[in-house]
Amino acid sequence: MSLGDEHDGASAGGGGTGQTRTRLPDSGAGDVYGGVYGGARRPARNSRSLITVVGVVVLLIAAIAFANRSGGGDDTPSDAPADRAAAPTAATGVRPVTGKNGTIPSGYARDEQGAQSAATNFAVALGSDGMFNTSSRHAIVDGIYTPDAAAKLKAPQDAAYSPDFLKKLGLDAEGNPPQGSTFVSRTIPVGTKVESFSADTAKVSVWYTGLIGMSGPDSTDPVSTTWKTWTFDMRWTGDDWKVTSDSQKDGPAPVPGDIPASSSDDISKAVAEYGGFTYAR
Repeated sequence: MSLGDEHDGASAGGGGTGQTRTRLPDSGAGDVYGGVYGGARRPARNSRSLITVVGVVVLLIAAIAFANRSGGGDDTPSDAPADRAAAPTAATGVRPVTGKNGTIPSGYARDEQGAQSAATNFAVALGSDGMFNTSSRHAIVDGIYTPDAAAKLKAPQDAAYSPDFLKKLGLDAEGNPPQGSTFVSRTIPVGTKVESFSADTAKVSVWYTGLIGMSGPDSTDPVSTTWKTWTFDMRWTGDDWKVTSDSQKDGPAPVPGDIPASSSDDISKAVAEYGGFTYAR
């Protein structure tokens, strides 16, 4: 998660509403698909340049709240009627992208489905714990944003993820948790909605839940959940979708369930054992 309550930074597009379809990433995907939700308060957008710079705010929302707290095949059944139209949220059978730009999936289709897949994977990467380390954060930003947007975001983000801020989260200056503890920051997409789409631009909203907190024997801020919607404005750049700006808002959030909370040991074990996904529409 990240500082603030809103974020500006990236873009995505398409048309229609749909749920995200998931597939496990290849063995080289690592933990990049499990991570931090971003977010920070962002000022009013006075110019195109300001919109880009304020993108850092998006990457700091949950983290700030947390810190303050502590002081493919076809999926249609074989017996389904051949002429039955697919529901708007039905999985399409399109396989996940196979390309990679560093640790970020790449090579999305230049259509609404490709834009939805791109926005979903961007939300996962930008919400990962990799955002709390300078070198990995820069790599993530370079892989997701347009070159101009990425160049303007790095300095503000570096200032936002300061040693003092990381310390409030229980992390050291490199973004590492104390020995014996596990810092959890993951974005789990629930569905996508295409706000607008053209051959060169797309705007896609990703509804997601997230995990943020420190799991460990001495933690006073256990891992908790959040619900947000992340909207990406994207442009077709260099044969792929790239983010030009983005924003976040709270919700929609369901009524909390009555399942008892797990112990910190169970949470740490689950985070280590359960990898993330490559998402495809």
